[in-house]
Amino acid sequence: MVKWQGVFPAVTTKFNDDMSLDYAGNVSHIAWQIDNGVDGVVVCGSLGEASTLEVDEKVQIVKAAKEASQDRIPVIATVSETATQRGLSFVDKAQKAGADGFMVLPGTLYHADSREAVAHYQTIADASDKPILIYNNPVGYRVDLGESELAELAKDPKFQAIKESSDDIRRTTTLRNRFGNRFSLMMGVDNLALESLMMGADGWIAGLVDAFPAETVAIYKLAKAGRWDEAREIYRWFVPLLELDVSTKLVQNIKLAGLVVGRCNDVVRMPRMPLAGADRDKVVGIVENAIASRPTLPTDI
Repeated sequence: MVKWQGVFPAVTTKFNDDMSLDYAGNVSHIAWQIDNGVDGVVVCGSLGEASTLEVDEKVQIVKAAKEASQDRIPVIATVSETATQRGLSFVDKAQKAGADGFMVLPGTLYHADSREAVAHYQTIADASDKPILIYNNPVGYRVDLGESELAELAKDPKFQAIKESSDDIRRTTTLRNRFGNRFSLMMGVDNLALESLMMGADGWIAGLVDAFPAETVAIYKLAKAGRWDEAREIYRWFVPLLELDVSTKLVQNIKLAGLVVGRCNDVVRMPRMPLAGADRDKVVGIVENAIASRPTLPTDI
């Protein structure tokens, strides 16, 4: 069983300088996230450079996450493939590697209509005996699962949660009004996280947590405790960093943030390239300013 609440990092995938998979680096990074209090981990998603990974590499990352977690938190593997059939292959291998659940994207590249999108999700669910998080990101993938599509998927109990990334904060309330507690709601847009928690979201699938896990966890815990003034203070400090997640270069931004805080390198797989010039200077400046003004976190949460 997966408890769909709390902070779930969408972890970056760690590579060596030659762009090969850094297995030990992935284990170390996820262990660090757990040590800082996260509640689950999502691997091989968009931020994990899924489109550049072979299926067998994704399986290795699932194994690395399981090694780091030691069953302390659930490991959620992302199904992000251009073809449903390739998704089925990954589901089979990831389950055998120990994945505790799946986050499912629509088929990438092709912009499916409603019937096709529902069929894709249901086909993946039929091949799995694990709980499923529905990733809805019409901004990034141009497939929007609205109330009618979600109502169809709600018939299958394997669909347990929604990662809401429409960039429309009103949907938190709309989904709760329409479905009650049928789905857990996980916010997937970093700079809408506190707003969504205030409106009843259950959790936060976070990006900048990769570089600042303690602050991310503190915001969530304070929000759930109703300590809104304290949560807002940290969140306002965090927003310039969180905005690095809302970018076509979110992978490069967040990996560079991890480098600046001393946790990892910023190696990405082509066609991505590490930030350079003014783009790099801007991100480094944002991260360094944040470190210089880092808030003191409460110890009683």
